[in-house]
Amino acid sequence: MAVVMTAPATGDRAELIDPEGPFELGAVLFPLRRGTGDPTQHWEGERGGSGPVWRGQLTPDGPATIRMHALGPSASGGIDVRAWGPGADWSLTHARELLGLDDDGWPAFDALLAGLAADGDPAAAALQRLRRRRPGLRLLRTGLVLESAVAAVLEQKVTGVEARRSWLQLIRAHGAEAPGPAPDGMRILPTAEAWRRIPDHEWHRAGTTPARRDTIRRVAAVAPALQRTIAVGRHAGADERLAAGFRSIPGLGGWTLAEIMQRAHGDPDTVSAGDYHLAHGVTHWFTGERGDDAEMMRLLEPYRGHRQRVVRFIEGSGVETPRYGARITIEDHRDR
Repeated sequence: MAVVMTAPATGDRAELIDPEGPFELGAVLFPLRRGTGDPTQHWEGERGGSGPVWRGQLTPDGPATIRMHALGPSASGGIDVRAWGPGADWSLTHARELLGLDDDGWPAFDALLAGLAADGDPAAAALQRLRRRRPGLRLLRTGLVLESAVAAVLEQKVTGVEARRSWLQLIRAHGAEAPGPAPDGMRILPTAEAWRRIPDHEWHRAGTTPARRDTIRRVAAVAPALQRTIAVGRHAGADERLAAGFRSIPGLGGWTLAEIMQRAHGDPDTVSAGDYHLAHGVTHWFTGERGDDAEMMRLLEPYRGHRQRVVRFIEGSGVETPRYGARITIEDHRDR
């Protein structure tokens, strides 16, 4: 069975989803988590591994709270999904996509790794071992472009601490309360119109630079058009015309586009070139040495079509990259 309807006794809508194999709820949803204080998320247990994950989301039908709980080891008893609010139906209809269970590209990825390993590629053989160790990893797809775009723009050219602080302050101040029995303090992403109405001084108070503020306002102004790109599917990053449309918005470059495509569209190939640490980590995993974006993309080229899958396994491998030099200074411009 793939999906079994259950009586919505404690939620507006409820389903029990069969992942049809091992499944790691926390690892799958972790790319959406923006710090432990993220007001749009609530994780019960470490990375959601031992309890439900709550998520507030602004759907095309309105706000919704969705609660996902993996039952049994590796979700052997299914994934209990419940949703509340005007967007509850939409949230359950798209729950399999959010959980990455609609992605049919894994057999092709496994075949690619097998072929490369048979040809003597040690990296492919190592990736096969990682794949066997983490069979429950999936690539999520939220289907919600505005959320991913705002988060990515806030993360441009700042530390994670600064980006999370801006996200928390702006959503707490301007996001609506999550519907249903959501955990205390959970909020919903502000609407596109609400983002455009936030006054300059509140962006400044949240530590958001004018450049990022203006980019978010431009994104919000065309949010309906950006949302329609979800219809392209998981391989949106391969659509040059679509990518050019995103990049035509001042302030949206290749890194930001990749971050959007990975989370909103679930693209299995797009890589976040330009990330401060990613190139170092990926090249170090392949070669034992830190490298730049060009070297990272060269090493990933044999896996074209599945490069984001490779990156996710490398990131989850537990290998840490040696870091050199001084830490980046976190600047506070709010009193300037």
